[in-house]
Amino acid sequence: MRDLQGRVAVVTGAASGIGRALAERLAAEGMRLALADIEEKPLDDVRRSLGDRDARVLAEVVDVGDERAVHAFADRVFAEYGTVHLLCNNAGVFTGGRIWSRPTSDFAWALRVNLWGVLYGIQAFVPRMIDGGDEGHVVTTSSVAGLFAAPFTGPYTISKTAAYAATECLAHELAVSGSRLRASVLCPGGVATRIHHSGRNRPPDAPAEPSEDQAFVDQIIADTVAGGMAPELVAERVVRAVRDEEFLILTHDVYRPSLADRAAALAAGRLPDLPDHEFRD
Repeated sequence: MRDLQGRVAVVTGAASGIGRALAERLAAEGMRLALADIEEKPLDDVRRSLGDRDARVLAEVVDVGDERAVHAFADRVFAEYGTVHLLCNNAGVFTGGRIWSRPTSDFAWALRVNLWGVLYGIQAFVPRMIDGGDEGHVVTTSSVAGLFAAPFTGPYTISKTAAYAATECLAHELAVSGSRLRASVLCPGGVATRIHHSGRNRPPDAPAEPSEDQAFVDQIIADTVAGGMAPELVAERVVRAVRDEEFLILTHDVYRPSLADRAAALAAGRLPDLPDHEFRD
């Protein structure tokens, strides 16, 4: 989908980080926007900022882990715009720690947002996008954790690996069905976002249970994002991938040889080495 001008884009997790950068970049491309986030004030700030630049923006507070809310949002978007061309399932949260000691609420929360939020987005928007008959694209934000499992990140890595798998399934199904839609999966490395402050949106029924292992990995994530890539550069790569129909979008090229090393290790029946976590272009 090379021509974005005048087309409609949906972005979840649009109030900050990569989601906000995507919204700003897509507005600059001349797209009409439907933005969702669980944080009302930051979302309203984005809506007003883009509106001041004459972008057409629909914004709604949505919990992507709530199936009814996502479908209701889709109904509003199609009622307002009549169509959708680009769906960015971007909302995500981080929680980590030792896989054998973290409470089930950590896994449930991560899966609710990072996996079910993607699946609900696909189910609410993609059938109507296909029926519309236009060319279009679906972008899922997974993570390099969805490609390389790392210690002390179990809840997050499991959910992001599942999000990657869902997108690969979607991409194949779109291709074999003859649809004009394509799909990409974004796997960010270190990006300057507030992912390490995900707990601000943790629901009351999944209370945090601080522990030494969780504090350890939280500090690693905080250090990583502190020197991370600007979200605006990530948005630029996403737009390029949509235009070029690129399936796997990596923010850091250092991971490309690591993918080959991982495949070789698995083919040999070995546990893959941990990838290089020095985020270099």
